[in-house]
Amino acid sequence: MINLGRLNNLTVVRHVPFGLYLDGGEDGDILLPKRYVPEGCQIGEELQVFVYTDSEDELVATTQRPKAMVGQFAYLKVVSVNQVGAFLDWGLAKDLLVPYPEQRRPMQEGKSYLVYVNIDNEGRVVATSRIDRFLDRWPVKYKKGEAVQLIIAEKTELGIKAIINHAHWGLIHHEDVFGQLRYGSSVQGFVKNVREDGKVDLVTSKPGRDKVDELAEAILTRLQESGGFLPLHDKTPAEDIQQRFGESKKSFKSAIGLLYKQRKIIIEVGGIRLSK
Repeated sequence: MINLGRLNNLTVVRHVPFGLYLDGGEDGDILLPKRYVPEGCQIGEELQVFVYTDSEDELVATTQRPKAMVGQFAYLKVVSVNQVGAFLDWGLAKDLLVPYPEQRRPMQEGKSYLVYVNIDNEGRVVATSRIDRFLDRWPVKYKKGEAVQLIIAEKTELGIKAIINHAHWGLIHHEDVFGQLRYGSSVQGFVKNVREDGKVDLVTSKPGRDKVDELAEAILTRLQESGGFLPLHDKTPAEDIQQRFGESKKSFKSAIGLLYKQRKIIIEVGGIRLSK
């Protein structure tokens, strides 16, 4: 059975002037239009394709990859609006529909929105900006320090909400926000803590000793690039540390302390210097 709105490995069964047909099993043969056919493709060859529905709601395949598949969230731009709904650019020839009932707020052409891709009751691949009902649907099994993929969402009084691995809500508290986190952007994050109620606290840099070790290496590299000296010390404003390394002043001081103990740097009045 075809996984609609996802990648499928399908076998070529016949060539036609306008493309070729792939074996869709019980769903029947599926057209791969000529413009997407790989050069030299032969009958019996297996292709990995994305399957969705065309303007006539017929199954069609493409070797292109959309910006999001069924079961995923993405920040997509509205390219047109009509009486049916809004249409998003998701990287394919046919734009992705967001029906009016699935719009959290009326969408406007030219603006981008955070949406979830799913299959509607009519069997079409569509999107919705009413995303809450697609999150936190099963128990949280993350571990402290685990690397996760984040999509940055809205700001709250406590911090910035982010979608974890297309599955759960998490929160980056204000004190753990370093650098600019743009709405809809995709970034790597780490689990800081999983609370008893299942809520997940996040950070965008490695917690603990791994973070300090990584920052220490970055400082050494910057020292080498700067002729062995950096005008950074205990009195340097936190904003300058953040701008140079994307980390807090507290983490910077820990990394400097580690390098000093390892005798890799000398701490001077005006900054830090590589040891000879």
